[in-house]
Amino acid sequence: MKQSRITAILTVAGMLAAMWVLEILDTPLGGHLDRQFGIQSGSTDSPWTVLTAPFMHGNFAHLIGNSLPFLVLGSLVAFSGLGRFLLTTLIVAVVSGVGVWLFTSNGVITVGASGLVFGYFGYTVLRGIIERRTVDIVIMICVVIFYGTMIWGVLPQHPGVSWQAHLFGFLGGLLAAYVLPKRDKPGQISQRSIGGAQGGYYAP
Repeated sequence: MKQSRITAILTVAGMLAAMWVLEILDTPLGGHLDRQFGIQSGSTDSPWTVLTAPFMHGNFAHLIGNSLPFLVLGSLVAFSGLGRFLLTTLIVAVVSGVGVWLFTSNGVITVGASGLVFGYFGYTVLRGIIERRTVDIVIMICVVIFYGTMIWGVLPQHPGVSWQAHLFGFLGGLLAAYVLPKRDKPGQISQRSIGGAQGGYYAP
């Protein structure tokens, strides 16, 4: 498990590094990659963009704003292990992306990692309630203290900011926390062990 946690945290760092590399490449291209890999509402040509849009950002200010919360909250989810982190990320990306596609005006392109950020926030909060493990409860309390005001981001507030990505990302995180199997508490042997040998711009 320890090795899985380390690998998962390194995966979070690698994802963030990829976001920075893509923005460095996209800036001189005038946002061409955003248009190519962002979610275009109402378009059925590229459904796979629900997985690529979180890696794209409208500009460096957008990326900088997402970087620290992505790294912190992503690492807290990664503390559960690589497999759970990847499944959580997949669930959040799909739920957030589909929500953006369905409820954003046609032709709008949405990019940004904050759908994942809100998803990780929702996951860590609900997971602490479901698991009732000391470490998860401590993580939940810390997340609420430092990031609790994020919840207001699920409401429409600022033009050009995708509350749809925030809201459905948050819901995706809750869904992941609910549907993924509970982990065994330290010293507990699971039943499985006994029986066997995931036209404009919106910047989320």
